[in-house]
Amino acid sequence: MSLVIKIRGIIRDFPLGQEVVKVLKGIDLDIERGEYVALMGPSGSGKSTLMNLLGCLDTATAGSYELNGNDVSNMSQDELAEIRNKEIGFVFQTFNLLPRTTALDNVALPMIYAGASKAQRIERAEEVLENVGLADRMDHKPSQLSGGQRQRVAVGRALVNNPSIILADEPTGNLDSKTSLEIMNLFDEIHANGNTVIVVTHEEDIAAHAHRIIRLIDGQVASDVRTK
Repeated sequence: MSLVIKIRGIIRDFPLGQEVVKVLKGIDLDIERGEYVALMGPSGSGKSTLMNLLGCLDTATAGSYELNGNDVSNMSQDELAEIRNKEIGFVFQTFNLLPRTTALDNVALPMIYAGASKAQRIERAEEVLENVGLADRMDHKPSQLSGGQRQRVAVGRALVNNPSIILADEPTGNLDSKTSLEIMNLFDEIHANGNTVIVVTHEEDIAAHAHRIIRLIDGQVASDVRTK
């Protein structure tokens, strides 16, 4: 068994004036390489906080987190940024694309931080855009693309550095149902190609694509069920 994520006793508190809000209350979680996991829970359950921790966008108040065998719990901000760029591909509800930049350059962006040459960046970004079905849209800017196409660009950008994990936060939240299904079929393909995929969602039909559903309630794991 090859664990890509191992967290133990993760606690995340947020000071609010004189009070301390306890958001995550001691979470243990193992995710194996190649798993397809949906993270669910009502608003305020802690799923976004947990996703930020998994994505190395935030650090825990207490507990340990190993990503690919590296203990990221006590890393500096610079070290976390490097791990994020190398190990994690993010897909957000709002796409987060650079508006004045072509699809190709948006996808290639993480490779700049990874130190790849321009030729390497172009070659890999073209390959990824082809894989997500946008070979004919590489020179288009986000404003010239539909919502679904923009999300495909975002998925391509997440894949470009061959990350250990694809972390998607409500990836279909801004899309109609037909386009949502197309994007989720794309995630199914990405998972079939061997990627570890974690989708944060509050929609049961989106979670149904995953092979394991973890539900959070009040900052704790309420259930963890393998569905396929």
